[in-house]
Amino acid sequence: MIDGAFFLEPARWETDQADLRAVRMAVFVVEQAIPESDEWDALDVPSQHLLARDAAGRPIGCSRLTPEHTIGRMAVLREWRGRGVGGALLRSLIEQARALGWSETVLHAQVQAMPFYARQGFVPFGDVYDECGIPHQRMRLELTATEPPPARRSSVSVRPAARALEAVSRDEAITAVLTLLGDARHSVAFYTRELDPGLLDAEPVLQVLRQLAMRGRGAELRLLVQEPQAALLDGHRLIALAQRLPSVIRLRVPVEDSDRQYAAAFALNDVGGYLLRPLGNRYEGQGNTCDPGRQAQLLRYFEQVWERSEPATVLRPLEL
Repeated sequence: MIDGAFFLEPARWETDQADLRAVRMAVFVVEQAIPESDEWDALDVPSQHLLARDAAGRPIGCSRLTPEHTIGRMAVLREWRGRGVGGALLRSLIEQARALGWSETVLHAQVQAMPFYARQGFVPFGDVYDECGIPHQRMRLELTATEPPPARRSSVSVRPAARALEAVSRDEAITAVLTLLGDARHSVAFYTRELDPGLLDAEPVLQVLRQLAMRGRGAELRLLVQEPQAALLDGHRLIALAQRLPSVIRLRVPVEDSDRQYAAAFALNDVGGYLLRPLGNRYEGQGNTCDPGRQAQLLRYFEQVWERSEPATVLRPLEL
């Protein structure tokens, strides 16, 4: 869940066509009077689709990434607008595009929606044009990260070799996280929903987290958790570990809506490694053992959210 009211999940045209059509029909064909013959195209089948659903599983929004490196068909049912659904869909697609290694992504925005896309960093290019009787503007977002200055040479600190990380199943996600933790020198950071049950409470992960936390001077484990109450009610074992090591393992809770609705989850270490899961309630993700540019990009976002977040006061019964 993102905010208790809706959640995102990947979709395929072959299996989820009915739900994708239902949203797009309501928004584009009925509400905006776009001819139905113009709504469906050859890109629907090969595209990566994303569905937003309410708590009962009903489709309320959708979007897609196309093989042409574009974002499109962003639609949210009228009664759900203004509740963060569109922003969550867009941010998730951006993270998927980054995970795929795209250098940029482009979209064709309805002119009235340009401020919405601009808030996520999209900039206009070219002229305004008409599509189905609606003024549109092309907009692009650069996705490449700026490479940080090279680290000073050291006879002791050596970055691990760059190696792609990929996870589809829980076991693969655990292996990827263990790789990042094993490479870490002193610190790691996690952006999570509910402390990633099934992943961060897996016994091998807990063991390595415990070892990292007890390395002594400089050890630091920071976790942003969007729903700490859920982790507490589930008896997440990482909470007990944090209780014993409160000066090393710190948990904070995002308070701004945009941060609480962030759909992705990621893990970072301090040697340029990362694992990004575009949908935080799933195990699928991609990363690298040493990609300083991408890791720095995610770390900057983590630091920004960390600064505007609050201590996990819901955990006070455990005296954290």
